[in-house]
Amino acid sequence: MLLVLYTLLLFSLLHAKTGDIPCLMMGDPKYPLFFKAGDVTIGALFPIHRIETVPSFEFTQKPQLLSCTSVNLRDFRLAQIMIFAIEEINRSENLLPNVSMGYSIYDTCSSRMSSMSATMELMNGPEFVAGKRCNGQGSPIQAIIGETESSATVILSRTTGPFKIPVISHAASCECLSDRKDHPSFFRTFASDYYQGRALAYIVKHFGWSWVGAVNSDNDYGNNGMAIFLNAAQKEGICVEYSVKFYRTEPEKLKKVVDAIKKSTAKVIVAFVSFFEMGLLVDQLSIQNITGLQLVGVEGWITSKNYITPKTVRVLEGSLGFAVRKINIEGFADYVIKSFWDTAFPCSESQGNDSQIELKCRRYQDLLALKNYNEDVPEHRYSSNVYKAIYAVANSLHSLLKCNGPEGCENSLTIQPQQVVESLKKVNFTVKMGDHVWFDNTGATVAQYEVVNWQQESGGTIQFKPVGYYDASLPTDQRFVVNTENIIWAGGQLKKPHSVCSESCPPGTRKAAQKGRPVCCYDCIPCADGEISNETDSNNCKQCPGEYLSNAEKNKCVLKAVEFLSFTEVMGIMLVFFSLFGVGLTVLVAILFYSKKDTPIVKANNSELSFLLLFSLTLCFLCSLTFIGRPTEWSCMLRHTAFGITFVLCISCVLGKTIVVLMAFKATLPGSNVMKWFGPSQQRLSVLAFTLIQVLICVLWLTLSPPFPQKNMKYYKEKIILECSLGSTIGFWAVLGYIGLLAVMCFILAFLARTLPDNFNEAKFITFSMLIFCAVWITFIPAYVSSPGKFTVAVEIFAILFSSVGLLFCIFAPKCYIILLKPEQNTKQHMMGKTTSNFY
Repeated sequence: MLLVLYTLLLFSLLHAKTGDIPCLMMGDPKYPLFFKAGDVTIGALFPIHRIETVPSFEFTQKPQLLSCTSVNLRDFRLAQIMIFAIEEINRSENLLPNVSMGYSIYDTCSSRMSSMSATMELMNGPEFVAGKRCNGQGSPIQAIIGETESSATVILSRTTGPFKIPVISHAASCECLSDRKDHPSFFRTFASDYYQGRALAYIVKHFGWSWVGAVNSDNDYGNNGMAIFLNAAQKEGICVEYSVKFYRTEPEKLKKVVDAIKKSTAKVIVAFVSFFEMGLLVDQLSIQNITGLQLVGVEGWITSKNYITPKTVRVLEGSLGFAVRKINIEGFADYVIKSFWDTAFPCSESQGNDSQIELKCRRYQDLLALKNYNEDVPEHRYSSNVYKAIYAVANSLHSLLKCNGPEGCENSLTIQPQQVVESLKKVNFTVKMGDHVWFDNTGATVAQYEVVNWQQESGGTIQFKPVGYYDASLPTDQRFVVNTENIIWAGGQLKKPHSVCSESCPPGTRKAAQKGRPVCCYDCIPCADGEISNETDSNNCKQCPGEYLSNAEKNKCVLKAVEFLSFTEVMGIMLVFFSLFGVGLTVLVAILFYSKKDTPIVKANNSELSFLLLFSLTLCFLCSLTFIGRPTEWSCMLRHTAFGITFVLCISCVLGKTIVVLMAFKATLPGSNVMKWFGPSQQRLSVLAFTLIQVLICVLWLTLSPPFPQKNMKYYKEKIILECSLGSTIGFWAVLGYIGLLAVMCFILAFLARTLPDNFNEAKFITFSMLIFCAVWITFIPAYVSSPGKFTVAVEIFAILFSSVGLLFCIFAPKCYIILLKPEQNTKQHMMGKTTSNFY
């Protein structure tokens, strides 16, 4: 209803007589639309018309007057708020008592030319047609309220700045106006776009939109605001597919903007667009049927009902944005109604009889009863800013004039503009709506916005529903709050739109940027083996610690399998079996020999060495067991030293037997007394000496750099090999080398004795056993070096077992054969038979 009243009021004012209302001059923007004289005067600039018709300047005739068309009711309301506030102050006994405030309000027609002209008029005093003035001489301008748009305000502030005339804007939010060097006398009852631009990035980030389009007005307001948003968006990881701009007088650029929107893949548009440009953009989007896009807007257009038509609703429904807080100014609705009625049907009109006057006044009362205080409140979002601006000027003047309540003011009314500027910096008061008013060091107030959502109700009407807020005065983590459940999205949908360049990369993958495209456009690459990513949209995969590997999904590090030759696995069980089988076989041979110890075949070659050899072979079979099981510090030292010592003991016994065979042959020669130098005592001593040398090597090895357990992760990425490190490789190869040296000596001596005349020549069997022994250990070396993991240990155990079995079978199998199957040959005569026959 108030919207209708505003229209009727404006119509009434345009057709009213000059004496009926405060001075009104229409038809040329250089004259004030509203004027009232006072002790102090406040100027104002409002774009009450949207379009200015500029005549051609051909310089062949006198230029015609400028004309304004297309009424802008929003700013007309702001002018009414200003007049309402001034009249309220003039009635006050506490603020500027006995000092009347006047006003001079110009219509800029949304034109930079008219804005500059009106500014110059305010600074130089009003001049009216035919020398006429409204209510006498004009008073000096103490301050200027305006403009609505940032670009126009920049012109106004820079023009008045050198003259120190304070300018207080109710809507100009450009961050450029915060520069006190360029705008030393500028103030605003509105927050800078520094906060709104950042808040736009917060809301886009909050809803998970990483791929957006950006449109802005090609003026100070749009360019500065969009620059702040783009900077904040970059820090928040938001990518902008396109950033385009246009101005209301550039239809070609508008067409390019619409084409960019039409071709884009982004489902969200951040529109840092002023009131007039947004109307043009919405019209073009509706004409080309571009719908379903989520618009995120700014206070300049988000709560304007001027765009609402059946066609544009499809474009704008679900829009989100930041709006100036709603504040209902008490008494203003009554003032608008009364102004309209007094202008159209004055109750004090002398014409007509009493009954007609009574009817008119009663209709006024009926109209008051019908009004709804809550109606049109969204349209009053800027009204409180104008209201606060007027009161800020009044409070600064009150302070300068040293007014003391109803008693009046002390100083003269001659006040310099610079004094007002300094006084405005110090104002600190609370208006009747409860809002606290003060200016920070940039001349602005604290940023406080409502988050509003365009929602179409069942009746088809559009409502601006508050769904959250942004308050820069609160701590950082409490500034932005939004209730997602109450939001209706683009196209009236209940589901939030999805706007990303690339879908999120799941855990187990990483983002790989697409060449030549923004960082929000990427491919999802699986993590490499041994690497994981355990969160969505990881930029890099993390390397698992050394003892861990990645699972199949590459989203978790798991412990690697530990591998060693275990007693419980098939290979370990088989090796244990063969080891114990060798021990058992050796013990059976020992028992057999012990039971036949008095037979010639057992006595033939030092039975004591034979039993010592069988004992050492038993130890050789048993030492292989130390290589099986989880490596420990003690097992690592034991396995290599036990192996080295037992095999040296074994080879020493075989070497002793070989020497005995050679000495025995020498002893049969006439005049030879060699056996006395290699009797049983010497044989025992030689075995002990050879073994002690190996013991000494092992002691040095264990003392200087002993073997130790280690985790080998070089062979396999997916498992850990538990093995025994050799410590000193020199010690290991010294142990093997010494064994090899004794084996070679034994092989050479046995090879030399293989042709000795004897019916049972043991040297042949020793030669063959040493040949097998050396072949096994020569083959072992490359197999040991090249076998990975537990197979290294298995190769070493195999070499131990095979060489032990070779010695056991080659040396003792022929004797066991005669003892068990050919007992008739187990006689001294048979064993010496061949030799005797040769001699005979």
